[in-house]
Amino acid sequence: MLCAGREQLCSRKRLCARGCVCPGLCVLQAVLRAMLLGRWLLPGASLAVGAGLGAALTARWQRGAGGTEVAEGLLGRLPVVPVVAAAAGPPAPTEPARTELTKYGLPGLAQLRSRESYVLCYDPRSRSALWVVEQLNRETLSGSSDRTACDFQEDDSVHEYHRATNADYRGSGFDRGHLAAAANHKWSQKAMRDTFYLSNVAPQVPHLNQNAWNNLEKYSRSLARNNKNVYVCTGPLYLPRMEADGKMYVKYQVIGKNHVAVPTHFFKVLILEKESGEIELRSYVMPNSPVDEKIPLERFLVPIESIERASGLLFVPNILKRTSSLKAITAGNKR
Repeated sequence: MLCAGREQLCSRKRLCARGCVCPGLCVLQAVLRAMLLGRWLLPGASLAVGAGLGAALTARWQRGAGGTEVAEGLLGRLPVVPVVAAAAGPPAPTEPARTELTKYGLPGLAQLRSRESYVLCYDPRSRSALWVVEQLNRETLSGSSDRTACDFQEDDSVHEYHRATNADYRGSGFDRGHLAAAANHKWSQKAMRDTFYLSNVAPQVPHLNQNAWNNLEKYSRSLARNNKNVYVCTGPLYLPRMEADGKMYVKYQVIGKNHVAVPTHFFKVLILEKESGEIELRSYVMPNSPVDEKIPLERFLVPIESIERASGLLFVPNILKRTSSLKAITAGNKR
């Protein structure tokens, strides 16, 4: 059971008793705290995660065995680096000359799509991606690609039964929120255009999309300018919350005739590859609701384990196949 008093919980429409300025933020903190204490574990289910832990946590793990697998498209175009097996599964052999993009592994297996600028794992049930992985550096952020020359379009590689359309979003009250951001890929007009496939989009509250989430995307780009590479994995979450009967439910809205799922939250995992060779991990969760853009981004940092539990994905086992030491940054670190 949830070990937090109801007086501490926020609803989406009112502030909590502690004066929380972000709707839903306080309840997420309480749930994550309970989860980390081991008092509320639901095997196989999504676990609610927090944003804005009050203390700094630094974790280091030791390296595991390596592994590689074959990939195509963008994966084959990028520089030489073996790809790690997805979801920490058994590795498959491959030629040594492979992509940088999946150097630290793909966190799951389903309908993979390799584009000019990203790789995504599509979920035909939600009509959106489970996750999108992209590689950012000084080169990908440079160029003169024109966003106004891009239009949102259906992904015709997805069966018509399972794809979203522009009509689904029309009049819904939600933005078509990029998972791999268009501004991350100015290096190629085609790369930027690829980010406008609706398979790379999820219904996002306009205030979040245009403010706090946009700030997180900008921050990701700033890190890419100051590091060798930043690998970004972004995706939706569908988290439980307590209802009036005291029970936890996973509920989410769907929009349009194709029933496109509206996430309750979004995550973004940043793997920073420093010039020194050090690897740093930063992971964020934001609620899909209006968020005050003045709240520091560090308030939304969470332990990577919470995202792994909530999403059913694995990141750390794959990363550890490519590095001898991993440093995770969570809230409270002054960087």
